[in-house]
Amino acid sequence: QVQLVESGGGLVQPGGSLRLSCAASGIIFSIYTMGWYRQAPGKQRELVAIITSGGSVNHADSVKGRFTISRDNAKNTVYLQMNSLKPEDTAVYYCAAHRDMDYWGKGTLVTVSS
Repeated sequence: QVQLVESGGGLVQPGGSLRLSCAASGIIFSIYTMGWYRQAPGKQRELVAIITSGGSVNHADSVKGRFTISRDNAKNTVYLQMNSLKPEDTAVYYCAAHRDMDYWGKGTLVTVSS
């Protein structure tokens, strides 16, 4: 059974930082492309960042220079370091694993507010 479990969300003030984690089980983690997505209230889910099995990364323009995706294959975990958070970053953040099939976590809520 494949499981992706996100953690690290919460309430943070503008300008603050959070680190999201996504622990995977039931897949050969190292061969999957891993992604972070987010969905704000009333909006469609959007890609935030993605990291391939080889470690190549891509970040959405809206988060470049503020967010960093990384992975630890020994821990079957993908991370999203989020700095300089803005109110518009408020969303439910999901991690996903992509290869021959797509798997999704249930999400973790990030709220950026003073």
